[in-house]
Amino acid sequence: MIKKEDWFTIPNILSYVRVALIPIYISMYINAEVVTDYYWAAGILLLSGITDSLDGIIARKTNQITDLGKLLDPIADKLTQVAVIAAMFIQRPYVLPLLILFILKELFLLINNIILYKKDEFMDGSMWFGKVATAVFYVCTFLLVVFPNLEQRESMPLIIITAGFQIIALIGYGNWFIKKFKALK
Repeated sequence: MIKKEDWFTIPNILSYVRVALIPIYISMYINAEVVTDYYWAAGILLLSGITDSLDGIIARKTNQITDLGKLLDPIADKLTQVAVIAAMFIQRPYVLPLLILFILKELFLLINNIILYKKDEFMDGSMWFGKVATAVFYVCTFLLVVFPNLEQRESMPLIIITAGFQIIALIGYGNWFIKKFKALK
C-alpha cells in the first residue's frame, strides 16, 4: 500500500531525480558535437548511477523502504537503461540487437511479475545475476559514451559482453520463475 508520506522520502526523491535526468541525458548525448559534450552526458549517467546506489543505501540504513520505492526504483532503472541504449542507437545503429534483447528481457520480467502478482506473490527485488547484468550494462555503456569515437569493431566487445550478461540474467530469471510457478501449483 502506497502511503502519502512515502512520496517524499529521500530515497524516492532520488529516484525522481534519476527519472528527471533521463531527458537531460538524451539531449546531451544526441546533441553532442565534440568529445567534451559526451563527457557531460557521461557525467549525467554517472550521477544517475550514484543516485541509484544512494537511494538503496539510504532506504536500507534509515528504514525508508516503501512500496512506492519498490515500484519506482526499478522503473527509474529500466527507463534510464532504455534511454541510454536508445540514444546510443541513433549514433550506433549496430546496437539494435542489444536494444531488442534488453526490451525482450524486460518484457519477459514484466509479464511474469504480473502473473506472479495475480497469484499474490512478489519478486522482492533483483537477483544477483540481474544486479551483475545491470552493473555490466552501466560500465560498458558508460565506456561507449566516454569514448564516442570508437569504431564498430572496437565497440562490439563491449556490446557483446553487455548482451551476454543480459542473456545470463534472462536465463537466471527464467529459472527463478519456473521454480516459483512450480512451487505455487
